[in-house]
Amino acid sequence: MTDISIVTSKVPAHVQSGTRLGNENVTSEHLSVPRVKQLQKMSNEVDKNHSDYMDEAEVGDFINTVTGENYGQEVYVVNVHFKEEFVLWVKRDKGGGLVGSFASNSDAVEYLEAEGKKVEDHEIIQTQTHTLLRVDEKTGDISDIPFLFDCASSKLRVSREWNTQIAKFGGDRFSSLWKMASVSTSNRKGQAFMNIEVNRVDWLKDEAYQNVKAFYESSFGNKAS
Repeated sequence: MTDISIVTSKVPAHVQSGTRLGNENVTSEHLSVPRVKQLQKMSNEVDKNHSDYMDEAEVGDFINTVTGENYGQEVYVVNVHFKEEFVLWVKRDKGGGLVGSFASNSDAVEYLEAEGKKVEDHEIIQTQTHTLLRVDEKTGDISDIPFLFDCASSKLRVSREWNTQIAKFGGDRFSSLWKMASVSTSNRKGQAFMNIEVNRVDWLKDEAYQNVKAFYESSFGNKAS
């Protein structure tokens, strides 16, 4: 199309006042939910020689995998939903690749046996996924697009502690605002890596709580998980 006189880079009035006509049948199930990952020393985004390198990205930054946004080393969130899965992978030395997600470790093993595949050629990773809504720390605006944050391996401990804190304070899971931040730590071999820490800020005010509750009900209200 060579004639682009019908378009404008300025947001027009019909968009500002629009009601999203045509999207009536689009629900959260039809959207790509981004994940936020924490950059490590081996992440492609901090490797200047890799095609995925991001300018100014640093180890410990939180990156939105869909939009490419860099949230820096800390982000304010509302924790809306929790789910645990056992993710089945082909081991790297066997070609690598994702096989699928299962409700339990035994379900993953049963799948491999039923398919006639060797269990020892695969890796089953216990993964706890938190659905989060980001809160702008300057304006207090709550994003209406969630992101997923996966906790596996060393992050499982933090995930459990987060769930424990949420249960201790009571109310709905999404009743409070949290700050999720990167912290440097090391494993038993003394190798440094980045993990997370979460700290509760305070209760959400009623209007903010009601907005998050509406999101929860539209996304998870009638689902078992």
